Amino acid sequence: MAELQPLRADHAPAILAFESENRSYFAASISDRGDDYFEHFAEQHDARLAEQQAGEGAYYVRVAEDGSVLGRFNLIFVGEGVAELGYRVAEHASGRGVATASVRELCALAVSRHGVSTVRAATADANAASRRVLLKAGFRLAGRAEPAHIGGKQGSWHQRDLLPG
Repeated sequence: MAELQPLRADHAPAILAFESENRSYFAASISDRGDDYFEHFAEQHDARLAEQQAGEGAYYVRVAEDGSVLGRFNLIFVGEGVAELGYRVAEHASGRGVATASVRELCALAVSRHGVSTVRAATADANAASRRVLLKAGFRLAGRAEPAHIGGKQGSWHQRDLLPG
């Protein structure tokens, strides 16, 4: 059974493989991370761990039984009780409920572990799959997003207000 795990240092090789193997798939619907990301992956990974340690964000990976990464799910804390959600799921795992189940689980963790009461996510208009995931996970349309929030693309904010327990 795949497990949602908090980001750890030892996830680095599996995450790099995940990002590399799915790079063109991700670039079709979200902004490409660019060559610099891959060339300096270790520094990027260490920066996420430092942000997590400092309480600026909460980073999770969905790990398959074989240790491979099926998806990344991030909460960036942007205000008192508010977090912005970002996620990406491997191409071979898409359409199988991995994203929806993980977003639901992350919302529960957002309340219980991180004291978050509102989660927001920006999606590109062209990314219908991501919008479906958010709607299935209990988010509602919350208005237009500036292209700067979605890698220069047109899109919308979705929001879910969370209840403790």
